[in-house]
Amino acid sequence: MAREDRSWAVLAVILSVVGFLAAAVLVAERLAIFQDAGHRTSCDINAWLSCGTVMRTPQAELFGFPNPFIGIVAYAVVAAVAVGVLAGARYARWFWWLLWLGTAAGSVFTLWLWWQTTFRINALCLYCMVVWCAQTYLLAHTTARMRRAGMLGGAARPGAGSAAWAWLLGTAVLVVLFGVIAVRFATVIFA
Repeated sequence: MAREDRSWAVLAVILSVVGFLAAAVLVAERLAIFQDAGHRTSCDINAWLSCGTVMRTPQAELFGFPNPFIGIVAYAVVAAVAVGVLAGARYARWFWWLLWLGTAAGSVFTLWLWWQTTFRINALCLYCMVVWCAQTYLLAHTTARMRRAGMLGGAARPGAGSAAWAWLLGTAVLVVLFGVIAVRFATVIFA
């Protein structure tokens, strides 16, 4: 196994576990709200930093069930693929493309949820922010892995510095997202 694949797999396991745990906490909190409508979630800090506020909106159940269930399943799949890579599994090109498409779709969904919390719901969820970070880096590094393997056009380019740009790109995206949040919520953050 190439060093780059091992690096991707280790990072994918870490990011998937972080995303999975954040999604699991969100599911547990949502189930507590189902049992007690007045439940105060562990991250209800104030009016604008409140998982409970976000969880009680239609956006939190876009497909008729709590969104974090999607995260639990998706992160478990990515973790399983990454553990397979660490164990020596070799996946077909189409499989990597499906993994990348799923990761990209998850990132688009996460971006939509960021937009909803920032501009429609007017409240933020700490555990959701953990998912935003994990998902952003997961997409950046999975894209870099695809590039190194020559799956995004061109020849395979092991060691082409893709991991460095993936960290840079992921961080740049998060700086923009959290910068927008800082501007959007400036009156309450800096009050």
